[in-house]
Amino acid sequence: MFLGMGPFELIVIVLVVLVIFGPKNLPKLGKSLGQTVKNVREGMEEGSDDKKDEKSEEAAKDAEAEDVVEESADADADADADASEDAVFCSHCGHKNEAGAEFCSKCGSPLSK
Repeated sequence: MFLGMGPFELIVIVLVVLVIFGPKNLPKLGKSLGQTVKNVREGMEEGSDDKKDEKSEEAAKDAEAEDVVEESADADADADADASEDAVFCSHCGHKNEAGAEFCSKCGSPLSK
């Protein structure tokens, strides 16, 4: 009949469940079992959708990461060129100061020229 079990086996299983859980707790047990089955089904459906979404998200992230790397490399090259021309570093604290400054703006030490 159901999963290869006859009516007698099903009645025995129902009686054992009644004895173990009691008639008061059967509605709670049924409700929690139903919620569990519902959550498992939803999880299985989301899992198949997530795999498709993950592939498209990974491709978008890879393309975006390549753009960021290129932009940061360009910005680093520009910053290095600007820093060497416009800045003087303090020998005492290492703070970056403007090229025309005579004293460090952080520690006040005289800057060597």
